[in-house]
Amino acid sequence: MPSASDRIRGPGLTAALKVIGILALAAAALSFPAFAANPFILSVGVVIMSYAVLATGWNFVGGFTGYMSLGHAAYSGLGGYATALLIIESGINPWLALVLGALITALIAVPVGIASLRVRGASFVIVSIAFVLILQLVFQSWGEFTGGSNGLRVPRPFGPDVLRPEQHERFFYLHVAVLAIALLAWWLIDRSRFGIGLKAIREDEDKAQALGIPTFTYKLVAFVLSAFFTAVGGGLYALWFGFLDPIFQFSILIGSYMVLMSLLGGIRSLFGPLLGALVVGYSVEFFKNEYGDTQFHLVATGLLLGLVVLFMPDGVIPALAALRRRFRPQESSIREVSQAELAEQRDSAPAREGAKR
Repeated sequence: MPSASDRIRGPGLTAALKVIGILALAAAALSFPAFAANPFILSVGVVIMSYAVLATGWNFVGGFTGYMSLGHAAYSGLGGYATALLIIESGINPWLALVLGALITALIAVPVGIASLRVRGASFVIVSIAFVLILQLVFQSWGEFTGGSNGLRVPRPFGPDVLRPEQHERFFYLHVAVLAIALLAWWLIDRSRFGIGLKAIREDEDKAQALGIPTFTYKLVAFVLSAFFTAVGGGLYALWFGFLDPIFQFSILIGSYMVLMSLLGGIRSLFGPLLGALVVGYSVEFFKNEYGDTQFHLVATGLLLGLVVLFMPDGVIPALAALRRRFRPQESSIREVSQAELAEQRDSAPAREGAKR
């Protein structure tokens, strides 16, 4: 039978293990550029971190409210183009353009959220897809401003003197920093009253509204936050890659990757999108490198999505947590009582009986 000290030690040990795991994860991420074998491996690391930022940004709305948006590439694409056009047209500092581009995208997301969040389920998915397709047509047709089908070349922020390996290394650390900020924001919301309201919406929106939660306002705030962080990810990608193509930037496939990565790791978990980005990002880059211009990576992605939905609908991290709970020793609900407590209860029994009479 576990003692009181064992019960106290259990949660403390779990918290300590979580802290150690987070520190180990941070150390592994920060040391990756030093151990990358060549610039190509380092560039793959940048792509994976970019996917992690996008998936974490998507998880603000998908994980908290349960609204599945397949068109979130609209906000990563808007963030990328807004950053690039601010640099080209106004000549402002690239990092200031990155922040302003994300804020502009968040402002655009307000009326879009007001219109789209009035519907649920499949209707919301259709609206999200329609929005990204509209943006793809607009940016492809507006050649005088966006470059159209010819694409848009984005000035590199570090100048021509910085070689490509150094560019990859710097952008890898920048993506890690943005990811850390997004994860911290998600963690703070998850433990706040606002986060409790969002999770109530996710579980049963009608009941949450009946309990007095301002469901539409909460959903809209989460939607705008999601658009902001996704736009930051898109802007960082534009600065790193140096070229924007509307067909790719506003692709439903990018939004599908965000959903798949979050579902794979676990949308209700802090590090779920990061784990999904590691698996999906590496897999996509591997298949592209091995099979060239074929569409085999799309087939593999579709199969992976099907397997996740069938066998791990809550994601890898929740599945592993459930497995750990299943096999760990169960604590007894019977509390140990000392001899002194028994004597105190025996002495106080006559007094309670007298009070009842």
